Amino acid sequence: MADRIELRNVFYTYRSSEREVLAVKDVSFTVEAGQFVCLVGPSGCGKTTIMNMLAGFLQPTGGEILIGGKPGVASSDRAVVFQDFAQLFPWRSVRANVEFGLEMRKVPAAQRRETAMEFLRLVKLDKFAESYPHQLSGGMQQRAAIARALAYNPSVLLMDEPFAALDAMTRDEMQRMLADVWAATKKTVVYITHNVAEAVYLGDKVVVLRAHPGSVTTIIDVDLPRLREPLTAEFANLQKSILHALSHPDEVAAAA
Repeated sequence: MADRIELRNVFYTYRSSEREVLAVKDVSFTVEAGQFVCLVGPSGCGKTTIMNMLAGFLQPTGGEILIGGKPGVASSDRAVVFQDFAQLFPWRSVRANVEFGLEMRKVPAAQRRETAMEFLRLVKLDKFAESYPHQLSGGMQQRAAIARALAYNPSVLLMDEPFAALDAMTRDEMQRMLADVWAATKKTVVYITHNVAEAVYLGDKVVVLRAHPGSVTTIIDVDLPRLREPLTAEFANLQKSILHALSHPDEVAAAA
């Protein structure tokens, strides 16, 4: 079952013996259960810090994060997909990679195999179940990582620029695949991207962040039917709104 996410006046300060750096300042937004929310912003706006707090890898130094109404400490109810292709275990087959989380939960072997194949079919990799990561393209490795993340049925899926290293054609294909997977699973998704068109294509809403320190400039609802057509005027206008918020954060924040 999907979970609702709430960030309430969240701050995060990196501290060392020499100095303190405020990375995230007073960030608040909500991701409803089953919603797909994209975070967009320049480098240094705290996107990855926010993702690490949502994953439970970091704890806020101010404010609070609630996931399913509970404090957002590290938990197996969340899965993370990173940009790096090396997130798969090279010594395990694709199917064995997808089974890994289920194996840690002591799920019986037959059930693990059945579940892994179900999600490999969902991402169109079932024919490569016995292949190894080095035998797959970058896009195929990311599909396998998504299947692995979904296989143990997390309530929240966190994705940190998972398609950034892919070529343009593969990225478009992966976006379509992810939209289909989300429609089939209705997971709560938080997705980091630098690509404005990707955010409009995938998101139910887009949280636009500004840098130094990271804070919310505006939140833009994407009220477009799925599947989305990037060449429409409505799609282009939403991209323009996000780009304007990125380029003129003071003006947009003051008008909000």
